[in-house]
Amino acid sequence: MSRRRRVFKRRREPDPVYQSFVISKFVNKMMIGGKKSVARGLFYQALQDFAAKVKAEDPLQAFEQALENAKPSLEVKTRRIGGANYQVPVEIPSDRRAALAMQWIINFSRAKPGRGMKEALAAELTDCFNNQGSTIKKKDDTHRMAEANKAFAHYKW
Repeated sequence: MSRRRRVFKRRREPDPVYQSFVISKFVNKMMIGGKKSVARGLFYQALQDFAAKVKAEDPLQAFEQALENAKPSLEVKTRRIGGANYQVPVEIPSDRRAALAMQWIINFSRAKPGRGMKEALAAELTDCFNNQGSTIKKKDDTHRMAEANKAFAHYKW
């Protein structure tokens, strides 16, 4: 943390097609090597494939629902207290929840073997929309770990 002054979040531009800040942030996280136009093209194609798979009239609403299903609400943070390390469950702020969900979706899409990013991203979004797949499993594992360490919740501050 800076001791000089408060750091303010910069205002992001919405994406050009859907005028959504969420999509803009997702594309920025997806981008590799500053190639935003490539990331946008892949994302919009994947979004169209995803909307066709789930039979959604509005791809933006379907995407937001898939992202909402992937967002975790609890995580564990390590706290050192009296020489022992405890995994303390804490609630996640809303901006971090969205960032974690986006990271998980993108990372699991990239990890799918034998597919291009467009097909893999569409498949991962479909899985998230249907509450299944790698991203949902990761979210459940995170929640399960927080539940298992509920006894240490009084160390939260």
